[in-house]
This record gives sequence, structure tokens and C-alpha cells, in this order.
Amino acid sequence: MPSTAPATPFDGPNSYVGRVLTRAGARRAASGRGRYTDDIQLPRMVHAAFARSPHAHARIVSIDCRAARAAPGVAAVMDGTELAGICPPWTGLLTSFEGMKAAPQNALAVDRAVWQGEPVAAVLAESRAAAEDAAELVEIEWRELPAAVDKAAALEDGAALVHPQLGDNLAWRRVIDTGDPDAAFAAADLVVEETYEFGRHTAVSLEPRVIVADFDPGAGTLTLYTSSQVPHMVKTVFARHLPVAEHDIRVVAPDVGGSFGLKIHTYGDEVAAAALAVRLGRPVKFIADRLESFVSDIHAREHRIRARMALTHGGEITALEIDDLSGVGAYSQYPRTSVFEANQVLNVAGGPYAHPNYRAEARVVYLNAVPTSQYRGVGHPIGITVGEALLDLAAERTGLDPAELRRRNLMADDSYPRRTASGVHVQDLSHQRCLERLMERMDYLRLREDQARLRAEGVHRGIGLAAFIKGTAPGPEGYYGAGKAPIASQDACTMSLEPSGGVLCAVGVTEQGQGADTVMRQIAATAVGVPPESVRVVSGDTDAAPYGGGTYASRATAIGGEATFLAGRALRSEILRIAGALLQAAPETLDVAGGQVVDRGGAARIPLAEIGRIGHFQLGELPGDMQPELAQTRHFRLRDRIYIFANGIHGAHVELDAETGFVRLLDHWVVEDCGRVVNPLLADEQVRGGVVQGLGGGLYEHCLYSPEGQLMNGTMVDYLTPMAGEMPDIDVAHVETPTAETELGAKGVGESGVGGAPAAVMNAVNDALRPFGARVAAHPVTPESVLSALGRI
Repeated sequence: MPSTAPATPFDGPNSYVGRVLTRAGARRAASGRGRYTDDIQLPRMVHAAFARSPHAHARIVSIDCRAARAAPGVAAVMDGTELAGICPPWTGLLTSFEGMKAAPQNALAVDRAVWQGEPVAAVLAESRAAAEDAAELVEIEWRELPAAVDKAAALEDGAALVHPQLGDNLAWRRVIDTGDPDAAFAAADLVVEETYEFGRHTAVSLEPRVIVADFDPGAGTLTLYTSSQVPHMVKTVFARHLPVAEHDIRVVAPDVGGSFGLKIHTYGDEVAAAALAVRLGRPVKFIADRLESFVSDIHAREHRIRARMALTHGGEITALEIDDLSGVGAYSQYPRTSVFEANQVLNVAGGPYAHPNYRAEARVVYLNAVPTSQYRGVGHPIGITVGEALLDLAAERTGLDPAELRRRNLMADDSYPRRTASGVHVQDLSHQRCLERLMERMDYLRLREDQARLRAEGVHRGIGLAAFIKGTAPGPEGYYGAGKAPIASQDACTMSLEPSGGVLCAVGVTEQGQGADTVMRQIAATAVGVPPESVRVVSGDTDAAPYGGGTYASRATAIGGEATFLAGRALRSEILRIAGALLQAAPETLDVAGGQVVDRGGAARIPLAEIGRIGHFQLGELPGDMQPELAQTRHFRLRDRIYIFANGIHGAHVELDAETGFVRLLDHWVVEDCGRVVNPLLADEQVRGGVVQGLGGGLYEHCLYSPEGQLMNGTMVDYLTPMAGEMPDIDVAHVETPTAETELGAKGVGESGVGGAPAAVMNAVNDALRPFGARVAAHPVTPESVLSALGRI
């Protein structure tokens, strides 16, 4: 007789994995009852403001703080030299990046400022307004120095040096050379090439960076409330640079209003605020206002890439070559490094395709500008755009439809496990299925027919495609957590049965508004066998949650979710062991469902509240040799892989006004494979949010610098971000190929939208420009760049 048992724990009627549950904190946030770091008010609290460098590169001749100290309401003023006496510098160097160079960085500038906006002096006062007024009274005599602003010029002989002690401005260089690219290009029937420019931009999170540091001189303990993705990392980093032991530091991340990688880094102004709290013995709050965020938050994405692709007449890709020059700003951002983005560009360019020959070089250059580092997608929008734009150019030259050219070159769904041309291991992907699903959802052939008809009427619409791979959930074999950096690649969950029968689930991953707490609740409920409403998730508090890496690199569900599933299964096993003793039944004949222990036929035997009561209070009802363990902790990390790779494909549909250069977004589609989908609604919204962010970089966002290194558009008046009125309908669908790396089978989903959207929209714009014989090759695609391509300006 065939078994009626579900194939996996997620296929049964008691599974909550795969169901739509509303985000746990949505009602609280929508009703205005969220508690963000800036909402925290403590007795005797003072506020920090900073005097910042007005120059891209200048020597500090002298600092006079006397007028600032005498200003009303001022509690303390400290410059970089004074602070360096209690707060040692750091270096954003990971030894895993062979040959990398980095200079030490102080919390406040000492001797020299190396970017416009670098903090130079800190002022504490009874109010933020008083602190800002006093900061303007700090008198600094500057000697302006030549600035390195252009990434190509910064490598030339005689260029101004950001850090003279390093010898030059080259931070790091990497080369990949697989197969025989020279032979492939020599034998190619067709070679397409282009130079692509990517403008730097920044995260512009709704909630800026903020920290409240509260030092208790009596206990010697420091509590940091901060809008952070990585509380445990913050605890370790701050302990290294403050006179407080790590075990005496508690980090709490309350509600977080957006992060996107911005909040996984260490910032000098935040460390300075904490150091001053320790020095004064008073709570200190610092929140970056929107203006200073533009010149202090990390930037990202500044690249110039020369690329070429070799193909046969039949459209087979035979080789890809790229040369990436990346400008990363004044320092390697601690502790994640600023060279990682270029590394990822090399890893993913042309990643979905089965070409065997690949040569890639990355050169990362220090500049007198805001440091760049890891922002949502980390290199993927750049690498994906280069490969996908070349592919569309090849389609035009061969006469093949762009979808057909991709169909001929995508890695086959039955070809895994395998390595890409860049050398990264991939498995459990579904490029072909995703492409075919996208064709259906777009109604691709009809769109092409409509496009041809409308062109005859003078309406210029474009269709763009962009396939992608996305590295998610990094393991210890990768660059995260290597080189002695305090970045955990593992995560953990402690799950306990309360006396009432409820389940407490403490996790190391953090809730950033993406619904991680809801996903953990669903996984915990499924693993233990209780309704989701019986589970409470605790995160974002280093005193309450087990040590974990936090939320970054699309790891929350894939790594933290697996730890949660393992802890839940362990707790369920312990519940059944206790129930077996009480019921005089073999544990394997029992199960947990709906918050009760049941027999295999489904008949209720004992409620979990009874297990909790006996296990916590009435131990005499258990056999004398049984010690109940109603709290279980499990950890999880990848063991043999650098990443769990996800994949998918985007489709963009735009309309171009050739007279004004404006691009109107009509529709956008994404089909992606993030493995097992735990909550379809939240997965869809993660993709949609990523698409909006990707379209921002593709069409609007750009940090513009003058030749002197001055940021010219550091306000929301001048820096364009995508708004709801500009965004198209975003259709999201999933192909589920569970990863074999975990029992849960989930891959990351948080960056699938941002990685492919810029490439798809550039291809769509170029498709609309094709009748004019024009092309754009830079992000953002602006009306000016379109009109320039058309020769009209």
C-alpha cells in the first residue's frame, strides 16, 4: 500500500511554508506605533553634531574649539586628535583579497581630511539644534590639497595621492582568465564591444543612520540602540575601538526604516558618538540628517567597463572579456571592504550563459570622494548589465531575436552542478524554465507585433530582457567573514516551549521591514507543529538573540531560516520524547499538530501547554532519569559553497519620446527562482521593491562630483529617486527549485529585483532607439543621454 505521508515536512496539511501570512509588524507600523531608534529618549541625553570637511582633500592646519565649547547648552567638544587617544583607528582590509592595500581610518579626521563630508570634530549639546549651532563655531584652518576625483586619471603618474603611504591609488587588482579567450576571439564570426559607464549612487533609506549610546559608569556597560542590520557585528566592532569589553556591550536594533546594505558598515561619526558617551557617562544620540547623509553614507556603483563578446554566426557565445575600472572613494569601508563590489562584477558578468572562455580584470581605485561599499545587489546590476547589453547588441548584429539568442546560450536546466566561466559553483538553477515562463507572462510575441505596428505610427516602444544569477547567503569559504573581519557567515536560532504551550523563537537575523520575523514564524510553526499565532519571534537584541550574522546578502531565510527550521525540529523531537514518557508510547508513533501532541492517526493525546507545565514545573511527573530540555539552539552555515545561487530573468517594456528623451515605463516582469518560497506575498514584494531600487539606479540616481571633488547634488531637490508615479506595474512569478544545500530549500530573494532591472530597462531603451541607429551605454539613462545618443544635443 503506498505511503500517504507528505514528501517533505512542507507538503503536509500542517505546513505554513508556502502560505501567505501578513507581515507581523505591518499593522503596528501602518498605525504609527513603530519604535525606531530616534524615538528613544533617555534621561540626561545629549545630542551629537559634527563639523565636517568642506574640502575633498585638505590638511588640517589647526582646530580651535573654544567658541564651540562656550556656546549655550554644549556638554563637550572633541576633535580627531583627542578622540584618537581613546578610540584606535581601523583598516578596511580583508586579507582574503590578495594584494589589497588600505590605509587606517580614524573616527574623526586627524591631520588630513580626504573627502568632502568627513567628520572632523564632534559637538555634544542639550539639543540637536544647539549642537549644530556650536559645530558651526568650530574654527578650522585648512590647507587645500590636490584631489583625486577621476578614476582613470588617479592611476596616472604624478596623480594626487589619497593616501601617500600606499604609494599609489590602486586599492586592488584581480584577473580571471579561463579557457582560451584569445583563440576564441580570433576564430569568432562576430565580435561585439562597448564601453559602459555606471554612475555612483547611494541608498537614501527612509530612516537615516541613527545611534543612541548609553553608558552606565556604575556597571561599566554600554547599550547601543542603532538602526542596524547586524547587531552582533556592531557589538564586536565597537568593543575593538572603545574601552568597553565586548561582553559588557548590548546592541539593540529596534524597528528599522530601510537598510539596503547601508547599515552593515562602520561609520566614524557613530563610533565617535559612542566614545563620547563612554567619556561623559551620559547617553548620546546621533542621527544623520538628509543633507549629511549624502556626504557620509556609503555610495556604490561607480564603474567604467570596457567589454567585448565573441559569437558564431549561429549566435553561440564563445568568449567574454571585460575590463572594470572602479572608483571607491577615500577609504575601504570597514569592515566589509570597498573592493567587494568589483569582485562581484567579475563573478557574475555573463553568468547565466554556457560560454567557456572568459577574461576579466578589475582595478579598484581610491578617490577623494565618499567611500563606496556594499549596497543592495553588490556588483550584480553592473555585471548583469554588461553581459545582457552585449547580448542584445549581438542579437541586433546577427538578426536573431534577443529571446532566441538567450535561449541558445543559457545554461541548460539539466546541466547542474557546474561552474560558470568565472569559476563559481552553481547548482539547482532554472534559466530555461524562467525564460519560457517570462515569454508567457509577457505575451512576448504579441508585444513584438504591437511594437512593429506602433513604430509604423511613430510611437517608439522598446522591449528589454535581462537574465541573471544572484549569489545569496554567503558561506565561510567566500569573502565575508574572512581576513579576520567580524562578519558571521553562520546564523542561529534558540527556540523554547513556554509553560503556556507557546513558542519563543530567538533568531540572529534581523527584521528590516522585509518580513523576516513573519518568515521565521512560519518556519518555526511548521517545524514544531503549532499555529503561527503561537510563535513569537525575538530578534535585534544581542542580549536576547543567539549570535548571528544579521541581515545582509539575501541570507535571512536561506541561512537564518534553516537554523530556525533545525531548532524547531529539535524542539519538536524533545516534545515528543517527553510526551512518549508521559503517554508510555514510542515517540516515533506520535506527532505534533495544531499545538497538540497527536498520534499518527491524528487523534489528540496531550496539549503542548501540558508538556510545558510538566517540563518546567512538575518534573516529578517525569521518570527520574529524564531531564527535559525545552529550549533548543541550532546553528547553520554553508559548508562547501561560497554562495547559494538564485537565478531569474527580467522583462522591461518602455515608451520613448524621441523629441524630449524621456522614457516612460509601461510594464516590468520578473520570473525568479529563489528555491522554496516560504511566503509568496513577501517574496513578491521583496522582488518589487528591488525592481524599484534597480530602476532608480538605471534611470534616475547619480551622485555628481565637480572636478574639485565637491558633491553637486547632495539634496533631495537635486538627487532624483524613483517615485510611485513613475513606476510601472511589476508582475512577479516564481519557479521553485529548492536548493540541495539545506532542508528548507530556500535561496535568497531580496536582491533579485535590483540586479536585473537596470539591465532590462537599458536594453528596452536601446530597443526603442534601434530605428534611429542610436544606443545608450551608461546608467542612469537620462533624457540628456538619450538626446545625446540621438545627436540632438
